[in-house]
Amino acid sequence: MRIIFLLALLLVAITGYTQSPVQGTITDEQTGEALPFAYITNLTSQKATVTDIQGRFTIEAQPETDTLQVKNMGYITQTVLAKDAQIVRLQTSVLSLNEVVVSANREQEKRTEAPVAISSISAKTLGDNKPTTIDQVLNQTPGVYMVDLGNEQHTMSIRRPIDYGASYLYLEDGLPIRTSGVFNHNALLEINMANVRNIEIIRGPASSIYGSEAIGGAVNFITQKPSSHPTAGISIQGNDIGYKRTDFYASNTFDKVGIRVAGYYANQQDGTLAYSDFDKLALSLTANYYISQNTELVWSTAFIDYYSDMSGSLDSADFYSKTYGSNQTFTNRQVDALRTKLALNHYWNDVAKTTVTGYFRNNSVKQNPSYRVTDDFKPWIPSGNPNLAHGELNDNSFESYGIIVQHKQEFLWMNSSLISGASADYSPNTYKANYIEIFKNEEGIYESFTETDSVLADYKIDLVNTAAYLQGKIEPVRDLSLIAALRFDQFNYHFENALDSNAYTAVLDGRNSFSRVTPKIGVTYDLKNNRGLYANYSQGFVPPQVGELYRGNKIPTLKPVYYSSYEVGGWMAFANEKARVEATLYRMDGRNEIISVLQNDGSTIRQNAGKTTHQGIEYNLQFQPVDELMFRVSGTNALHKFLDYEESGTDYADKRMPQAPEWIANAQVTYKPQYLKGLRASVEWQHIDGYYMDAGNTRSYEGYNIFNVRLGYEWKAFEIWGNMLNATDKLYATVARANKWGQTYSTGNPRNFNVGLAYRFFKR
Repeated sequence: MRIIFLLALLLVAITGYTQSPVQGTITDEQTGEALPFAYITNLTSQKATVTDIQGRFTIEAQPETDTLQVKNMGYITQTVLAKDAQIVRLQTSVLSLNEVVVSANREQEKRTEAPVAISSISAKTLGDNKPTTIDQVLNQTPGVYMVDLGNEQHTMSIRRPIDYGASYLYLEDGLPIRTSGVFNHNALLEINMANVRNIEIIRGPASSIYGSEAIGGAVNFITQKPSSHPTAGISIQGNDIGYKRTDFYASNTFDKVGIRVAGYYANQQDGTLAYSDFDKLALSLTANYYISQNTELVWSTAFIDYYSDMSGSLDSADFYSKTYGSNQTFTNRQVDALRTKLALNHYWNDVAKTTVTGYFRNNSVKQNPSYRVTDDFKPWIPSGNPNLAHGELNDNSFESYGIIVQHKQEFLWMNSSLISGASADYSPNTYKANYIEIFKNEEGIYESFTETDSVLADYKIDLVNTAAYLQGKIEPVRDLSLIAALRFDQFNYHFENALDSNAYTAVLDGRNSFSRVTPKIGVTYDLKNNRGLYANYSQGFVPPQVGELYRGNKIPTLKPVYYSSYEVGGWMAFANEKARVEATLYRMDGRNEIISVLQNDGSTIRQNAGKTTHQGIEYNLQFQPVDELMFRVSGTNALHKFLDYEESGTDYADKRMPQAPEWIANAQVTYKPQYLKGLRASVEWQHIDGYYMDAGNTRSYEGYNIFNVRLGYEWKAFEIWGNMLNATDKLYATVARANKWGQTYSTGNPRNFNVGLAYRFFKR
């Protein structure tokens, strides 16, 4: 009888502690996206599992008593009761040195295992700063100066002077926004910021993985995936200098199908500069189909409709007197861009993945460009009609059909891995330009123009780019990783000219081919305790762009550009892991660098320079002494100069390159008080050192310091913010140049106040 009683008690105990399957989903708190491959541990039973590609998991647990621990790289570890694990939202870790990056090799990996200088701007950073233009967050990263040219127009400086050439590769989810060979320094006009989750910036050549144009750096905009549960949001904002914008998004996953739609409309009227209105509509649609736990199909489409007046630059008298008029009255830029892609991702097992991506682009840039307006009168000759100027109407359009195939395989032997890939891109490109006569009145205003039958350019080019690449990693000893990569690119330009040999563009029909093997070798050493070192050698390669090679020429003479880069860097956490610092030393030597050269009529042409060198140090420090307070300082000190370059009989060897600040810095203090959850406040400082405005180093710009103040508050589903940009109302130029005509300045905005209101819905 006693035995029967004890057995009964044991049965009750076993029944009381019997575990049952608990199901849940792990998501990003900021975006609602599912987090695949997150690690869940039952702290009671020590059983563990990993989320699938939809962020879902199943684990044995007692719902009322067992505790689950959720870990994912780049996020704060969280513990929850098993009964509360239906939806677990993870917060990003501000000071995490093990953040995940994908741009270093097109695949997800730890930042500490990538031997490159790479920075990541998180969704939280984008949400806290509320940028109206992309430069307002890109310039917070070390070594980056994105130049605001107004109305989302821009150019860039990463390990190079401020320039308008093909030195940077702009990507969306690892795919170039534009086809290689048809670079546009304004390419980021074609990004839908309402659909961006985070941004990764590789500094230095990345040609071994991404190909040409990735020499100064590569900027990868990673778009948001459909959320695992219903989310939606809408916001409105505007400032006191004519800018207005509305953003929206909606997303959900229905069993195996995820959908996200996002977009924004921006408009500016009566801005600081005369003749500077613009409109932009950006729309994106993404659909994920989860075929199985190991296979997903991802389709995405982005459409951009953009129109802007082109006010041009200010001369020195107007700039320093704050006379913000414009001598342009009709110049403009119109961009229509459509991008769509379909990707199949298949995980063969835990150590093998294959991705096949097909894509299509349809892009048109129509312009009556202010930078093509040249006066007939030449004060240094002097001759010509002072009331006559010359310009053009042009249309540069292309379509693209391409495919990229990549496979990653990991091996147990020495913890090694191999990435192999191949791509093919066919992009027919057309360019047409008609000459216009411009009337310039006595006040110097370009008042009107007359279209003519004179054709400056009318050509078609079939661009074909094929490539193959290979990257291997091996760990010969523990914590020491060696990485080697090699890529081969073949570019073929088939040129057909509709004009004859007497035309302004008179290149004969023909073919031009450019090819290059670009290597990369790197090493990382993990010193543990959030400390590590890395070094690499890499090369960059850029063929002449189509417009540089053919437009206005009789014989195509430009040579490809080559870069060799050496860098060493490291990272370290200290102060009980409340602070971290990262630093990189680099040297980049260029051959045949293509630069702009002024002509006697005031126009510019692109020309190869002999040799150049670019060297410096980049650094970033973050310190969070208490949970409420965060300090960040980032910057670069650099030297850019000609080693071998002669122009019009003048030798510029050992001269500093123009538009090349020696010191660029950005710092920010952010305060989020515990006593008032949802409140945030920050002060930001942006510094641009003085630099020479011309290649002869005869004139210089003093640089500038500006301050931005941001304040925001989140309450339940609502958010309100107010940003004061250029708080001290500093007169500054985002870029300053000098030539025979004088000095020109692209003026930065005066002090302006931006306010916004947002509503966000998500399933709790």
